[in-house]
Amino acid sequence: MFNIIDTAASGASVHRKWLDAVSDNMANINDATSTSGPAFQERFVVAKELPGHNGSVVTEVKSGDAQGRTVYEPTNPLADAQGYVRYPDINLSDQMGYLIMAQRGYQANLAVVDRATSAYQAALQLGKNA
Repeated sequence: MFNIIDTAASGASVHRKWLDAVSDNMANINDATSTSGPAFQERFVVAKELPGHNGSVVTEVKSGDAQGRTVYEPTNPLADAQGYVRYPDINLSDQMGYLIMAQRGYQANLAVVDRATSAYQAALQLGKNA
């Protein structure tokens, strides 16, 4: 019974970190920088199965390309001499898809924890009535 809770809790933790990474990506999608500096780097969560156990763990959060994309905006105060600024190369529709998947995974794992807790409490009640 407790293995179920541990497995679901580890899954919820992985999905929570994924939600954090996606929210960072979305919050910084329109951050302009000068072309001499790096663009905001998209974050990717890497998770793996816990060896010999049930569950998973985040092993690292990778960063995307610092090159980004250059956009011609001569009125931007960060523009270089040619009028270009650098933006992160992040696709909003991809991030929305990731957000939905991470949110649903997080909710599903919390539902498993809730149901396992209810089953454990019901089993304790059966023991009291015996």
